[in-house]
Amino acid sequence: MFENGRLQVLARMNWPIVVAMLLLCVIGVLFVYSAGMVYSDTDPLVRWQRQAQWMLVGAVCYLGFVLIDYRRVCKESWWIYGAALFLLVLVLLVGKQVYGGKRWLVLLGGLTFQPAEFAKLGTIILLARFLCRPNADMSGIKELVLVLGLTAIPVLLIAVQPDVGTAMVFLPIAFIMLFVAGMRGRLMLTLLLIGVLTMGFVLGAIFLPEKLDWSDEAQKKALKLTGLREYHKQRIATFFNPDRDRLKYGYNRIQSEIAVGSGGLTGKGYLMGRSTMLGYLPRTVAPSDFIFSVIAEEKGFMGAVGVLFLFGTVIAGCLHVAVSTRDKLGRLLCVGVAAMLFVHVFVNISMTIGLMPIIGLPLPLMSAGGTFIVCTMSALGLVQSVYVRRRLVRYEK
Repeated sequence: MFENGRLQVLARMNWPIVVAMLLLCVIGVLFVYSAGMVYSDTDPLVRWQRQAQWMLVGAVCYLGFVLIDYRRVCKESWWIYGAALFLLVLVLLVGKQVYGGKRWLVLLGGLTFQPAEFAKLGTIILLARFLCRPNADMSGIKELVLVLGLTAIPVLLIAVQPDVGTAMVFLPIAFIMLFVAGMRGRLMLTLLLIGVLTMGFVLGAIFLPEKLDWSDEAQKKALKLTGLREYHKQRIATFFNPDRDRLKYGYNRIQSEIAVGSGGLTGKGYLMGRSTMLGYLPRTVAPSDFIFSVIAEEKGFMGAVGVLFLFGTVIAGCLHVAVSTRDKLGRLLCVGVAAMLFVHVFVNISMTIGLMPIIGLPLPLMSAGGTFIVCTMSALGLVQSVYVRRRLVRYEK
């Protein structure tokens, strides 16, 4: 499975991606420590050390995937996808319940694993192989239905955890991969229209019953039709009207905006963020979903722009690999990874500055959480595997 001349393989890597990825990981560890300072004297050390340990595990996975030919990995796509679905079912049966949701499996030593993150990578690998089949007909609706069906299975399993935010990530990834695979424009527009109409239906079911003074029971029935729960409704409603519930559903958003805005041009200084140090930005979310708010407060606009530049380097690097590779499989794999990263970065930063509802998506490579950082680095390792072999594969249109 491994090629000869491993050092030569590593030497051919796309180094801008490597450097940007490592810088994001290191910055993430530093600010996970900063965000954890609101805890007791020992807790921040445990938290950032755990993040650093996961980063090292991710680095090992990254190098492993660079050395393994990505085509060999994709040959096992159905097994990988099947394993992901098995874990998603398993977490619903025996998963650890936190804040009303079953999203984590408890491993040896008390470590937790989030199958939904593994499912993202597994789905990308499967879709890349599925869409590059020699007999794939991208001009008909059959291929579209099959891809949507394969995507819908993990989406539904994740949505019932419930983790609607993570489930929503799969849809733009599949849409972008279909577009790059050559799906007809008319079908893509139809799919986009269906998405817009679905969004309109969901918003209507949330707001119209309340505006029309329906009974509480009728409002609950209307919300049930959307598949959302009450706290989803409150988060969306608070997004459109932040003053609706400033002390509960709107609290995190308001405090995040205060932290970002108070950073100014250069920030208040490392470990000097008032929102974080005084606990206004809740300690349960500051190191994870709101790590960007911590960075923006302590390093200001310049620090935030620097982080965006590093993410832009990684995502642009993935797209460069997609353009430069000679086979469709590698191209789709890279585009899927780039789409996943872009959606996470866009949604996470948008929700920290009040442009989107709070849906709990972490910032890649930076937010506290072991499963996501390992899966993200593994995905980037596959991109590098494509890059180092981009001129060694048979040309395929």
